[in-house]
Amino acid sequence: MSNQNSDGLIRLIQSLSKSEKRSFKLYATRNSSSSDDLKFLQLFDFIEKTENYSDDLAIQKLTQIKKSQLSNIKAHLYKQILTSLRLQYLSRRTDSEIRESIDCAQILYQKGFYIQALKLLDKAKINAQRLHADLLTLAIVQFEKIIESQYITRSIDSRADELANESVELEKKISGAILYSNIALQLYSLYLKVGFVRDEKDFHFVKEFFHSKLPKIAPNQLSVEEKLHLYNAHVRYNHMIQDFVMCYKYARLWVDLFEQYPVLADQNKELYLKGIHNLLLALFNLRGYKRYVEVLTELEQNPPNEKDSENVILLYQQYVFTNQINRYYLEGNFTKGLELVPKIEAFVKSSEDKLDVHRAMVFYYKIACLYFGNGENKKAIYYLNLIIQMKAQSIREDIQSFARILNLIAHFELGNDDLLEYQVKSVYRYLSNMGDLQGVQKEILTFIRQLPTVKPSDLRKVFKQLLSKLVKLSQSKFEKRPFMYLDIISWLECKIENKTVAEVIREKFEKEIKTGEKQYFPGVN
Repeated sequence: MSNQNSDGLIRLIQSLSKSEKRSFKLYATRNSSSSDDLKFLQLFDFIEKTENYSDDLAIQKLTQIKKSQLSNIKAHLYKQILTSLRLQYLSRRTDSEIRESIDCAQILYQKGFYIQALKLLDKAKINAQRLHADLLTLAIVQFEKIIESQYITRSIDSRADELANESVELEKKISGAILYSNIALQLYSLYLKVGFVRDEKDFHFVKEFFHSKLPKIAPNQLSVEEKLHLYNAHVRYNHMIQDFVMCYKYARLWVDLFEQYPVLADQNKELYLKGIHNLLLALFNLRGYKRYVEVLTELEQNPPNEKDSENVILLYQQYVFTNQINRYYLEGNFTKGLELVPKIEAFVKSSEDKLDVHRAMVFYYKIACLYFGNGENKKAIYYLNLIIQMKAQSIREDIQSFARILNLIAHFELGNDDLLEYQVKSVYRYLSNMGDLQGVQKEILTFIRQLPTVKPSDLRKVFKQLLSKLVKLSQSKFEKRPFMYLDIISWLECKIENKTVAEVIREKFEKEIKTGEKQYFPGVN
């Protein structure tokens, strides 16, 4: 029986807009005459109108479709929908038009019209070069070489050298782009597992990995595509080692590169948006509030238009929500931040088959921090439990670790002392198994374990003692990491000063704006 959540055809049909459905039906009925054509259209109509589709139900209702035919008809319908969508959106992407030109040139070549094929390829190559699409350009050059080797159309000596030199140059550019993109992808894979580097061993491993794979080539010798992947790799690396100044530098270069070539930004909006997002994260981690608000406001004021893909819209919403929350973190305005929660929940629910586990986890942690900062500990625990109960245990072990620590603190705030002793032991074992038991975490767990036995009159004293220890640890290079996930210092200060977390962070923010003195804060991303 077909499952609605696992059947790609069902989800594809459900995702179609009215105009896409209309275009598909016009495309599918353009010359339909056979009963087989009618069958896949009937199946489309049935799936579109049926809320809880199943193959058994389809066979029962569509009597003209036999059980043995259904699999092939579904595959045919899937292919027809994709073909219809491709034709509908072909004119919206120049790279798609280039690929179509290559296909048309291939047809002309097969029919023996060499000169016509070369003319078409020449125009396609100009467009590909304008987009800095080196892979497409190389495909065109390779095709030109095949034609020129069979039909002499120009001066063969100069043409042969010209095409050979183009191939060699393009090969170098593509090899460089592949190398840099591989480095960036491998760093991202590592980041998804552990997050920021945890200790000196992690740092030297990541540093050695990055620099051993990075060729020593001056940036001005690189192609646009090579630069893009190089900047991406540098952003990944510097984010992991928490060098946010360098992270900002390369994120800025990334965005500037797109703004220097508007046609590139128009054809690669996903990467352009990712660059802006990385720029905002760097500014957030550097607490560059004024510039942060400027970049975020510009992003908010330039939403996707009707020509943009659903993927662009998805990423845009994801980045805007993330950075809006970060703004409220900086300001200590948790009440305002909580106004985003219903919108984010609706976004996550509507995008559950498209949004990856990592992004959902980050959203839940950020929401939990908003509720915790606002003093709503029960709701914070609810979202922390969504993370703790996730099956994807190999994803973002760092977030899972600190979700458990924040969960302990929230239970303490609620007075659930009877749960703390067992939970502290459980969290200690978890962190130990994850290799995430640094000095800061040990001090916090030891502190929470002893809290139920502390006399009320001594609470302020023990809070001060822990604060003193953590401030000292925060000066250590590899002990700064925990404060990126949890603003434990502000929590301790609120207990000592008898204020709310929001009040403490807000006062720090106002002081920071006035004096420029930086503070720690939960900066998980």
